[in-house]
Amino acid sequence: MLASAGGIAAALALWQVVAIGPMAGGPLPPVSLVLAQLAGLLAGGTFWAALAETLLIALAGLAAAAVAGVVLGVLIGSFEPFRYATLAVLEFLKPIPPIVILPLVVLVLGPTTQMSWFLVFFGCVLPIIMQTVAGVHDADPVTLDTARSYGLGRVEILGRVTLPSAMPFIGTAMRVAAPGALVITVVAGLLGGGPGLGLSIYQAQAGGDYPTLYAYVVVLGLLGLAFQGASRLAEGRLLHWHASYREVLPA
Repeated sequence: MLASAGGIAAALALWQVVAIGPMAGGPLPPVSLVLAQLAGLLAGGTFWAALAETLLIALAGLAAAAVAGVVLGVLIGSFEPFRYATLAVLEFLKPIPPIVILPLVVLVLGPTTQMSWFLVFFGCVLPIIMQTVAGVHDADPVTLDTARSYGLGRVEILGRVTLPSAMPFIGTAMRVAAPGALVITVVAGLLGGGPGLGLSIYQAQAGGDYPTLYAYVVVLGLLGLAFQGASRLAEGRLLHWHASYREVLPA
């Protein structure tokens, strides 16, 4: 903890020295000015409205992607005809990042909340599907055979064997997707004009207001840490029963 605090303090001190020394008068403002600007943002309602929009879009897109990804992943992993019918489509979409389709989505939906939400959904749903499929296939065949021998139906096996086996894979996908949802939301505002902090960053950059620009960057860094920490905590709490999480769950 102390080492982390020392590293942050050293990084801020280096930033301050560079900003008032070699890059004085340039686009890199001093830390003191950025923090003062950040305090001004926190005191205004515009910042909080943009923050709320960003969080709403990111969380709504992530939640929709989680539901759709798990349902589709279970279907694809459990039924071979469904898997073969969707394999080519998923393999085609998997390497396409959301930023590539951003111009098309903006053209169709405009610089709106729906545009940003769709990009978050698109960027998060495919990894969740793939991880869910992998988790379904990882189910122990002996356990599955045992469940069938006891007369359990397909739905009961899904709920008692397949889904518990896939949960660690789904948890990993959600932990990776959570910060990604925030990044995509910001990119949608920065490059596509969608609402939220991304649009605020673009406006600060276009107006040459570099202290405000860097203040927003600091906010996004802290927000990213919060997303990552919350997703790790949720993963550990929800999967505390799994052997791989028992030792790392905080007391």
